[in-house]
Amino acid sequence: MKEYNFNASDYVLGRLASEVAYILAGKNEPSYERHIPSSNVIKIINCGQIKVTGNKLKDKIYFHHSGYLGGMKKTLLGELLKKDSREVLRKAIYGMLPKNRLRAGLMKNLILEK
Repeated sequence: MKEYNFNASDYVLGRLASEVAYILAGKNEPSYERHIPSSNVIKIINCGQIKVTGNKLKDKIYFHHSGYLGGMKKTLLGELLKKDSREVLRKAIYGMLPKNRLRAGLMKNLILEK
């Protein structure tokens, strides 16, 4: 089990998320097996200081549907960064992990701090 520390103030959102997802999946180790979850623990600090390029703060939209008619919720990236910056990073990393049963277990090895 290895522990990795990242300072989010030095990174752009997508570049940090792709690097973290790569390590969480265990692809940086020579003993990588895609069906065996890695035990790497990643701790990210200063999530509130993460950078975003371009017009993403006002153009990128996160959607959520409650399941009821008219239950579509929209949230802009800028609003979500102000509300909870850790959630933005969590969603980006979650989307970059493999879409299978291992994803939930891998996300438990992620520690995000403001």
